[in-house]
Amino acid sequence: MDWQTSEDTVPSSPVTEADVRSLLGRPPATGAWRDGDPVGDRRFAAFGAFRTEGGAELPSYRLAYETWGELSPRRDNAVLILHALTGDSHVRGPAGPGHPTTGWWDDIVGPGAPIDTDRWFVIAPNMLGGCQGSTGPSSIASDGYEWASRFPYLTTRDQVAAQVRLADALGIDEWAAVIGGSMGGMHAMEWAIGYPERVARVGILSAPPVNTADQIALNSVQLEAMRIDPRFQGGQYYDAADGDGPHRGLALARRMALLNYRSPTELNQRFQRSWQSGVSPLGHGGRFAVESYLDFHGNRFTRRFDANSYLTLVEAMNSHDIGRDRGGVEEALARVTATALVLGIDSDRLFPVDGQQRIARGIRNTIDDEAVVLVSDFGHDGFLIETPAVGRHLERLLAT
Repeated sequence: MDWQTSEDTVPSSPVTEADVRSLLGRPPATGAWRDGDPVGDRRFAAFGAFRTEGGAELPSYRLAYETWGELSPRRDNAVLILHALTGDSHVRGPAGPGHPTTGWWDDIVGPGAPIDTDRWFVIAPNMLGGCQGSTGPSSIASDGYEWASRFPYLTTRDQVAAQVRLADALGIDEWAAVIGGSMGGMHAMEWAIGYPERVARVGILSAPPVNTADQIALNSVQLEAMRIDPRFQGGQYYDAADGDGPHRGLALARRMALLNYRSPTELNQRFQRSWQSGVSPLGHGGRFAVESYLDFHGNRFTRRFDANSYLTLVEAMNSHDIGRDRGGVEEALARVTATALVLGIDSDRLFPVDGQQRIARGIRNTIDDEAVVLVSDFGHDGFLIETPAVGRHLERLLAT
């Protein structure tokens, strides 16, 4: 079985020769979805001018999104699902034309699933600034060239403001639930705090109330790994031939990130000190299995993501502070009127559970009066791997 993580699909065993063969050939300059590529299950909503918190302006933008289920005549059964950093709108469904990976929450969303699409109308957008159909740095600007490094700085609040327009366009005045994990959990909080009258329930999974200095520091080295790749060219790489884009820097950033998404226990138990090739690492040419694992997923990532989008989205995550201009974290959380599920993973070293506990203490109506903490060896990615347990808690939230 394959496990979908917040950032990619990770097999449960060490990388095989077949896995490596799947990456033969030169990687593209960008792994972004581009106009003219197969649309797959995407839908698109186009909007006019958008001004960011920082005062920059996009003359227009679009959001790619996918839906499952049917919107009720009263429009009261809509559930918004918000993806993690390098996820996208493809929450459910197979890989295929237009969709480089399988749905990242197939076990959670669907007919008879915890988020039952026989009852709920589920919408999942690709974030503004992303690279899988929504406007982002790889999109073409009005001058006929990619936005690239000219794309404006976004905050999480900017991205939620863009989603508000999508809700308006779909005629959804109130979400039955807004649910997100990791970066998506940041957006779910912004919905519940900034637009409390539009959110009946909120699910905040493995997300912090603020991005701390430690988390910003971890992000900074990933971003620098891309910037120092000579082929990054200040973000102006879209016309490069395949193989000449900043894939080495992007792959290195991805490998760094994976170390934050998984726990030491899981990596040590899975790989121990085994090596991938038939040659011992004590000799020439041998590689530890964990090194091959990181390399494989770094290289695979470059075939479905864009370096400039990675910069844009990580910097938006760095902006995350629900207390900014609201009197602090607790004052902000006091604005939430939705019934809340706040869930963390005990082994999460990216967003430790003390953050989720603080969120739960500040919200007046959580389903357990405290954060739900799952025991898991899988670290941050546990909210996407431990689907039976996560699903049970989401069912509880939706039953309120």
